[in-house]
Amino acid sequence: MNLTSIALRAVPGAFILNAGIGKLKLDAESAAGMQGMAATGVPAVKQLSPEQFGKALAWGEITLGTALLTPFVSNRVAGVALGTFASGMLSMYFRNDAMTQSDGVRPTQDGTPIAKDAWLAAIAIALVDLGTSKKSKKSSRK
Repeated sequence: MNLTSIALRAVPGAFILNAGIGKLKLDAESAAGMQGMAATGVPAVKQLSPEQFGKALAWGEITLGTALLTPFVSNRVAGVALGTFASGMLSMYFRNDAMTQSDGVRPTQDGTPIAKDAWLAAIAIALVDLGTSKKSKKSSRK
């Protein structure tokens, strides 16, 4: 793993892992609030109970954070996983009118915390590209 990979993976990995650990003891009321917000972007989460949603979110974040921090997980796999997570966050942002200004892109004050997750999508793209470009370089040497 090179310095670029470490830089792209360590910060979001630690942040997401910490967020997941913090959600392990989420109470039902807090989980229901997060579930309601998440359902604006991913409607299927309505099918879970708030407790199930809270546990799934916590363990999903723990798994993603761990994958980003684990050197033997390829950049490509880590990038795809992070991209999936970021897509869910951005889907929630773009589908909630209260989060964007009238143009549907620029964030409102309520949308700024979620809009900032666009950096996760950018990191995911970079990780996938790093994984792809290394593979291309190896095949071009043969």
